[in-house]
Amino acid sequence: MFEDQLQAVKELLETDEQFRDLHDKYQTIKTKVDTSGRTLDKFNLDKLKKEKLLLKDKMATILNQHTA
Repeated sequence: MFEDQLQAVKELLETDEQFRDLHDKYQTIKTKVDTSGRTLDKFNLDKLKKEKLLLKDKMATILNQHTA
């Protein structure tokens, strides 16, 4: 995620509490999807994936503002 902007992500993780919270939630959901994706029903799996994408979009917005 955001491989081309790793330095900016590191800076934001250190300095921006909102970005850090979003990142932590994203990682938690990503782990949940990766580990329990086969045991969840399609509805709940899709719900988690959508939430993960929403978090990624919010992080991207913060990242774009930071690098602009």
